[in-house]
Amino acid sequence: MPTPEMSDTTTQGVRVGAAAFFLPDQSDAAENKYLFSYTIVIANQGDSPVQLVSRHWIIIDGNGEHEEVRGPGVVGETPRLEPGQAFKYQSFCPLPTPWGTMEGTYRMRRDDGETFDAHVGRFYLRMAPEKEPEQPGRKRRASRPKSNG
Repeated sequence: MPTPEMSDTTTQGVRVGAAAFFLPDQSDAAENKYLFSYTIVIANQGDSPVQLVSRHWIIIDGNGEHEEVRGPGVVGETPRLEPGQAFKYQSFCPLPTPWGTMEGTYRMRRDDGETFDAHVGRFYLRMAPEKEPEQPGRKRRASRPKSNG
């Protein structure tokens, strides 16, 4: 089964989509430094406003090493989302391996003070796969539909 390109998870009306991409110009394989950027979209699909209070990330590199990151808000903000509103941001994650995973939660608060964790499904940090070069003299043939008679 191929690696999913993004995650898309909904918890109590808060939908979180996440996708990552490799930053080759800011990485150095000889130094075991790989930098990935990721984009998150948080959408309030519920009936009441919610505010993102804090984040908790679980980051696992290709060696199986775990790192947990906790902190207030995201990118210096604690966005409040009315029903139907969304918030999009980008951040980055350095790894010592050419691939890894991220997943976690956002602590959300409703206007009545209720809090809950909106889940961020696992998404993959990985270098883009290289395209296989065409072999000289070998052409791919398109398949033809079979005729019924």
